[in-house]
Amino acid sequence: MNLDRADGERTGRSRLGWFVRGFLAASGIVFLAFISGFGWFANQIGQLETPADPPGADAIIVLTGGQFRLDAAVDLLRSGKGRRLLISGVNPMARDSELKAVMGTDDHLFSCCIDIDRAALDTIGNAAESAKWVNEHAYDSVILVTNNYHMPRSLLEMRRLLKTTDLRPYPVVNSRLDDGSWLVKPDAVRVLFTEYTKYLTAFIRSPFVSSARSTMQTHSANAD
Repeated sequence: MNLDRADGERTGRSRLGWFVRGFLAASGIVFLAFISGFGWFANQIGQLETPADPPGADAIIVLTGGQFRLDAAVDLLRSGKGRRLLISGVNPMARDSELKAVMGTDDHLFSCCIDIDRAALDTIGNAAESAKWVNEHAYDSVILVTNNYHMPRSLLEMRRLLKTTDLRPYPVVNSRLDDGSWLVKPDAVRVLFTEYTKYLTAFIRSPFVSSARSTMQTHSANAD
């Protein structure tokens, strides 16, 4: 009896040991993949450059978050790169007069060619409101303006809703991050790491969102 009990305890400890070692090994692999992915992501961001003379599109969308983004989008509009501009994610408290002053636009350009989205609160909201705007105007091609580090996630969210629209990235580069220079810039590392985790979250939820949307469309079709 005692021998059987001892053998059972040894077997239990052995199984537990294998489980712990397997868990630690799997955790190590996941951690290495996560860190390697971050390095790849940061280097990809560092290679993004602002196009010198992008081809024109039907419209332009800029996601708020910095003066440089707005300046770039307005310059594109003035250069005739798009017929209309959507500024997505504007503070609901911001008045049109304040926006015109910040962007340096006159009343004519602001009233004829610029639309303001005050509903979006985040990148997911930017994509939702932008998709409504694009579909409402039946645009086929859009220049998307945002910071370089924000571009991958913005495109991911936009393409989820605008599958047939030609989205043309226009990354705004505030500071150079190429050749691994981001490694010696603590602020850049922090921003890139934060954006990397957000991108992974958006990437992981993509299949679930698509599945939920397909289910809703099926139910809607059946109801009709």
